[in-house]
Amino acid sequence: MKIMVFLHGTATKPAKWDLTGQSFSHYVPTGKAVEKLKNWVSQGAQICYLTSHEHATGVEIDKQVLDKYGFPQGEIYWRQNGAVYKDVVERVMPDILIEDDCESIGGEAEMTYPYIRPDLKPKIKSIVVKEFQGIDHLPDELAKLTS
Repeated sequence: MKIMVFLHGTATKPAKWDLTGQSFSHYVPTGKAVEKLKNWVSQGAQICYLTSHEHATGVEIDKQVLDKYGFPQGEIYWRQNGAVYKDVVERVMPDILIEDDCESIGGEAEMTYPYIRPDLKPKIKSIVVKEFQGIDHLPDELAKLTS
């Protein structure tokens, strides 16, 4: 079972709001995301992450944040060479995609799942959470998450 979790706004968030521009290196886990993801891993899930970054330097910052807070190990996927989020997800084909509702940046128009090819949508379960509210409320049991 491969679970792809969006990083910025879903699994991580700014440590505090900064109108001048929050540095991604200061992002922190959203709620108890680390514990939730570790719990799913202990039940057999493979976690991977989707970042908003488009360059390797940003991905490296994400790796440092994930390591700092003890997130489960997992590949960080990112948009390269003009790819958009749906391209990345369609290539990886996770069983579950967990992303936030992108409320602060335009809502559904900025999300991933709505743009996935119709023939692939039934193969990927979409879970949408409120932006910056985290995944704490999702089921602890992997079986319930997938049903």
